[in-house]
Amino acid sequence: MFLIVGLGNPGRQYAATRHNMGFEVVDKLAHDWDVKIKASKFDAYSGETFIMGHKVVLVKPTTYMNLSGRAVRDFVRFFKMPQEDFASKLIIVYDDTDLACGKIRVRVRGSAGGHNGMKNILYTLETEDFVRVRIGVGKRPEGWTQADYVLSRFGKDEEDEAVRGIIAAAKAVEDIIHHGVDFAMNKHNPAQKPLL
Repeated sequence: MFLIVGLGNPGRQYAATRHNMGFEVVDKLAHDWDVKIKASKFDAYSGETFIMGHKVVLVKPTTYMNLSGRAVRDFVRFFKMPQEDFASKLIIVYDDTDLACGKIRVRVRGSAGGHNGMKNILYTLETEDFVRVRIGVGKRPEGWTQADYVLSRFGKDEEDEAVRGIIAAAKAVEDIIHHGVDFAMNKHNPAQKPLL
């Protein structure tokens, strides 16, 4: 079973903000796979389908970003997902201000990188071993607080890149399901420049 969790904040005022890129990717996958996303008994909207014989659960936590781990923990427990599966089948999709707008990166393990939703997931699950699909939303401009920046909407000059990032992240999730994490990392991660 694959558990795909897109991070974001519920409510119309947060729609289409930089911090809601995870929600956008889950919505894109739900559209592509014809999955109905609806309120669950946990603090989330969710939907289920089967891809290549694998059960796939899409989740959008409604706890607000800083408590995202609660919903992740509840779904992991409900589906009895063993911790040894996290590094290949628990996929967290979220925004990243360290990546250029629209760029994506697939990783297994690592720190939260200053992302409050990820900090809460790491704290709640008590492990770093799960898949992350990060979507670049651009570097915070000088004079902005981090909170104001991630809760802002994309400028006209960024909208095309943001949409490309959503599409690329959704494709990366599909590649993880079809071909595994290593394949997705090799395909979607930017090539590393050689050290001089």
